[in-house]
Amino acid sequence: MANLLGIATHAKKRAALTSMQSADVTLEKGVANDFRGKPGKRQVTVLSREGWQAGCQAVGVELDWTARRANLLIEGLDLQKSAGRVLKIGDTKLLITQETDPCERMKEVHAGLYDALLPEWRGGVCCRVIQRGRISVGDTVELLDE
Repeated sequence: MANLLGIATHAKKRAALTSMQSADVTLEKGVANDFRGKPGKRQVTVLSREGWQAGCQAVGVELDWTARRANLLIEGLDLQKSAGRVLKIGDTKLLITQETDPCERMKEVHAGLYDALLPEWRGGVCCRVIQRGRISVGDTVELLDE
């Protein structure tokens, strides 16, 4: 079974991430008013623990998932080539719109990390909120074909 392991937001570009145990997810503002949460293809970003760990292992370092600057951390699902599918977290639904390509910030985090996140969608996915709700760490996560 797949689970939600972490929730994080940032108030502005380059701001430190704030981790939380639960958050409201809305069609208008994404996760808990994250600065990137406006409606669009990149409203919420989701990272799989397995993809992040594979990227970190490739460069020989252990880094906290928040270094990736994603909103949600899940485990137990392969997100590779999942665009067009729906992530259901509790009652909340997120349409996966595209792969989250590694950004230049990953080069600042650790040498080689940018390249290590390129294969197999290790950098995660971008989503658009299609059903609002409240999410909490520990919620079940499903990948639907809606």
